[in-house]
Amino acid sequence: CVAGRIAGGCRKRLAAACWLVMYKTDALSGSGQPLAPWLQGQLERLLLQQGHAWLLSGPSGLGQFDLALALATAWLCEQSGPHGACERCSSCHAVAVHTHADLCLLLPETLSLSLGWPLDEKTQDDLDGKKRKPSKEIRIDAMRDAVEFSQRTSARGRGKAVLVFPAERMNNVTANALLKTLEEPPGDVKFVLASDAAHQLLPTIRSRCLWHSMVWPQEKASLAWLETKGVQHAQSSIVLRAAGGRPLDALLFAGTGRNAQAWPILPKAMARGDLSVLKDWSPAQTVDALHKLCHDMLTVKVGAGPRFFNSADLPAGGSIASLTAWSKSLAKTARTVEHPFNPGLMLEALVSEAKNALNSRQ
Repeated sequence: CVAGRIAGGCRKRLAAACWLVMYKTDALSGSGQPLAPWLQGQLERLLLQQGHAWLLSGPSGLGQFDLALALATAWLCEQSGPHGACERCSSCHAVAVHTHADLCLLLPETLSLSLGWPLDEKTQDDLDGKKRKPSKEIRIDAMRDAVEFSQRTSARGRGKAVLVFPAERMNNVTANALLKTLEEPPGDVKFVLASDAAHQLLPTIRSRCLWHSMVWPQEKASLAWLETKGVQHAQSSIVLRAAGGRPLDALLFAGTGRNAQAWPILPKAMARGDLSVLKDWSPAQTVDALHKLCHDMLTVKVGAGPRFFNSADLPAGGSIASLTAWSKSLAKTARTVEHPFNPGLMLEALVSEAKNALNSRQ
């Protein structure tokens, strides 16, 4: 909970979720940047509806956190209108500098540190003293602080807002601690939960929220937005395809420094066992790319169209059995990919496995 916490916070660059470590956008850090066009329309529709708890659900890369923060900012704004917060009043400024006394963010500690949202003093002292590592889950202590926050009187007199992201990072104990407050919130507090995997939430959490499914932007709008963020025209369509049409994930890809031109040649390079195309890629990035390749190969084998690559870029080999086994192996590898293995040896093993799966006839 960040309500009334340390002004300024701590901006240490610790390992958070891999998508955020790769690249941090101004929009994600809550710096007051304008919402993407496909999010602005959703914000205006949400503001017209009544409710005390919202669940914003959709796949990653569609802007759940941005929309949730914009919604909470509008609730607290002193001059909010049908289009959202005014971005000029003292309340909007307090949100932008991460010091609003009536806003509580429940984030994993790794994510809070990466985004620059301050932690409570005890947690910060524990991390500074290396007593423990920052949590990748939303901890029960933070949830208890949020419940206590919801019971206090509003500091600015315009109610309070609690934002939970990613909501699926609440374990069962943490989620159960929220249930009673979510069902019967005290006073004028509102909740907005944002999730990339709402199916992982407890049914009792989902049933207490009004559901909002994130809108997928049109390809033309996504490409135009990416170019306003500095992505070169020649790369925008490639990174958007690599992200499966999710513009924020495409922006993260563009911000990693990887050569986007390597993406179309990746499938056939893996079929040849060519390591050179992955020379600038981390193990996590490699596993993610191979998973997407395996997905597209399987969809083509069953008569559907690929999502992450063009059909002409895919190799002709591979069988359903070998690709299915490869998919299971990649899922197992993904669970331990952040362990301190030897990157070079791990890369060789991954490419060798890819080559075998892509060339198998059985």
